[in-house]
Amino acid sequence: MKGFLEDANYSIGLLDEGATLGDVIDNYVYEHTLTGKNAFFVGDLGKLLKKHNQWQNVMAPVKPFYTVKCNSTPGVLEILAALGIGFACSSKSEMTLVQDLGIAPENIIYTNPCKQASQIKYAAKTGVNIMTCDNESELKKIARNHPSAKLLLHIATEDISGAEEMNMKFGTMLKSCRHLMECAKELEVQIVGVKFHISSACKEPQVYIHAISDARCVFDMAEEFGFKMNMLDIGGGFTGSELQLEEVNHVISPLLDVYFPEESGVNVIAEPGCYYVSSAFTLAVNIIAKKAVEYDKFLPSGTEQTRSDEPIFMYYMNDGVYGSFASKLFEKFNAIPEVHKKYKEDEPLFASSLWGPSCDELDQIVENCVLPELSVGDWLIFDNMGSGTLGQQSAFNDFQRPPVYYMMSFNDWYEMQDAGITSDTLMKNFFFVPSCIQLSPEDSFSTAA
Repeated sequence: MKGFLEDANYSIGLLDEGATLGDVIDNYVYEHTLTGKNAFFVGDLGKLLKKHNQWQNVMAPVKPFYTVKCNSTPGVLEILAALGIGFACSSKSEMTLVQDLGIAPENIIYTNPCKQASQIKYAAKTGVNIMTCDNESELKKIARNHPSAKLLLHIATEDISGAEEMNMKFGTMLKSCRHLMECAKELEVQIVGVKFHISSACKEPQVYIHAISDARCVFDMAEEFGFKMNMLDIGGGFTGSELQLEEVNHVISPLLDVYFPEESGVNVIAEPGCYYVSSAFTLAVNIIAKKAVEYDKFLPSGTEQTRSDEPIFMYYMNDGVYGSFASKLFEKFNAIPEVHKKYKEDEPLFASSLWGPSCDELDQIVENCVLPELSVGDWLIFDNMGSGTLGQQSAFNDFQRPPVYYMMSFNDWYEMQDAGITSDTLMKNFFFVPSCIQLSPEDSFSTAA
């Protein structure tokens, strides 16, 4: 393995036992208040290690392939690469990122359901052979541009949670699989496995029963055509909850034992994304403007009014849906803001809404919450912000991508050392953060020194 991104300009602070992540956030809030009040992220990379240990304890037979588009920041990719997991990439740029980490091509899957021909050619050139396919047009495109590709047939799943539309958007119906196999045989393209995806919106693990049994049917069908099937991809949809992981494992473990036993030689993989990174990152945003409106004019019709003499406050922040909150545009987003400044327990609370800086009607982050009255320049803290837009460029012209500050406790660092997850290139990125935190560059020093 090559190691770590050579051009990655970042550092990881090692927290002394007396220092907490809250202390780090406090210090960066102070620093940013003095230097321009930009939004910023703080990432606890030790949580990646904890999530990986949790995965190995609960889902041991299933190899994780991290979904790069969830969070492609260098600290995340380098830690996950060091942990030895695979990567699920949806574009050439994502493949390039993980290839620069020295990841072997067999540990990369090209998962975009609608691939550009030029990017298929790039995959062929760099030896990335495993990719997904769910229709005849895509199959022919792959055959023309990457004849040695090894395909996972992406099958649709039936989500009984009410999110059928999204799950049926990609993936072929079971009745269409035979036709696709006939086409693949004619085009001399290999089919080596099956993929399905259960949405994180699905609250019923029993959906895996139908999905895995359908996958077994496709495997049996493929054997009739002479395809050598050796991979089952159970997709993503893992929220990060240990309870959800255990519930999924409780359902799939006996099914895998029956349909895909160890002696079958089938490698079972999954594509966890937000599972690894969501809880590891905290976002701090600054209030850049506020407006008080009449209570009765703001409330939706039919909403009971309790104190119509009170104003409701609209706060505008320096980050929004065209930046770090982009996931709100395409999925349910329950953001719970925490006020950074200390306020009295008996301080009056007001109905409030939170908006991004674009002044677009879509740029509403929180429709209704209760907060003490805030001032321009105050800070709000959002937890569980590690998945969605980190590492991607904003669509909002004047939006500056928030800087990311990585941290890790000494206990997590020692655990990495004990597990052999380290290298000289990784060591140079660490610096010591004492309990009396001073985070300016001149006060930090590398542990490699």
